[in-house]
Amino acid sequence: MPKVSIVVPIYNVEKYLRECLDSVVSQTLRDIEIICVNDGSTDGSLAIMEEYAKNDDRVRVISKANAGYGHSMNVGFDAATGEYLGIVESDDYAEPDMFETLYNTAVQNNADVVKSNFYFYYSKPEARNEFFEITPAEHCNQVKGYLAYRKIFYRKPSIWSAIYKKDFIRKNGIRFTETPGASYQDAAFNFKVWACSERSVFLHEAYLHYRQDNEASSVNSKGKVFCVCDEYEEMERFLDRHPDKKAELECLKNRIKYDSYMWNYDRLAVDFRPMFLERMAAEFRLAKEKDKLDKSLFEPWKWDTLHQIIADPAQYHLLRVKRDEEKKRAQEMDEIQRLQAQLDSIRNSRSYRIGRGITYIPRMGRRGLRALKKYGVRRTVGHIAKKISKRK
Repeated sequence: MPKVSIVVPIYNVEKYLRECLDSVVSQTLRDIEIICVNDGSTDGSLAIMEEYAKNDDRVRVISKANAGYGHSMNVGFDAATGEYLGIVESDDYAEPDMFETLYNTAVQNNADVVKSNFYFYYSKPEARNEFFEITPAEHCNQVKGYLAYRKIFYRKPSIWSAIYKKDFIRKNGIRFTETPGASYQDAAFNFKVWACSERSVFLHEAYLHYRQDNEASSVNSKGKVFCVCDEYEEMERFLDRHPDKKAELECLKNRIKYDSYMWNYDRLAVDFRPMFLERMAAEFRLAKEKDKLDKSLFEPWKWDTLHQIIADPAQYHLLRVKRDEEKKRAQEMDEIQRLQAQLDSIRNSRSYRIGRGITYIPRMGRRGLRALKKYGVRRTVGHIAKKISKRK
């Protein structure tokens, strides 16, 4: 049995795939299997996968018709034979010791989950990594259950900066939502993991480089408007199947749902926002009627915003559009003032004045030649004479 099965979901990502797979086959933990799930790619991705599989017998390729991220992940997890399960998305890459460190920590602590921090990775205009802290140092290197560290529910899902015990995943029936063509299918998986884990260990170090400049990684289309809603419906179904957890987690689920829905509202094109707000208002209105909103979990301004949306989503949208336009105008004015200050600073500088003095005669000569060509000798000389008489 491999120590870790690493699932790589792949769809039309030939531009970044070699960097990703190079980082996985080069792991210092050698006893791994690498499961490449080809989700019906139409570019050169499949040929790259097959090349790596030919050169490394730890690499397996599973090809299927395009059915989306959630389906690919379930296929990969179902095929896995390792003790633990890991994920590296096909436009990201991992540090060489990522899975060795996570696996050793998991075994030492008999952990259901081991999760590290990660890097935001930008390749343009030049390569840079920004450390992102999911878990502060004071909560790291100790075994925790979900009741001991509820803040993890509020953190960015980042499911690929962790490994999961395979038996834990299967025993609890934790699967991805398989909505075809949908996005954000890590949210419900992430919620179910933390709701079930009794032994989680967090590491402060970062190992996974999460790419931010893949132009194909997010799609803003009408078909994606309600994808995030599908994830919260799945969380609700999960809680219905686990009534012992529902009593403890339903209000918390609605709290993180607020943040997710507001994030989704902000990312949508303006034309799609009103229809999304209508659905958001209806869902939270129902939660309020069932007394499933806990004010103590909300910052005061978020609580107020939520109730504005519940009361009148259309009015809230109009106010937001107006506020965003005013904010944009203010930013434009700030930029104009900043540029004007830079220009004034240049004009007042000693080097600028010296340069103007040195170029005075050539500039006047060019100006005179242009005047001669346009107005002729008599008119140009007359104009110069008038300027000289005015100065006297």
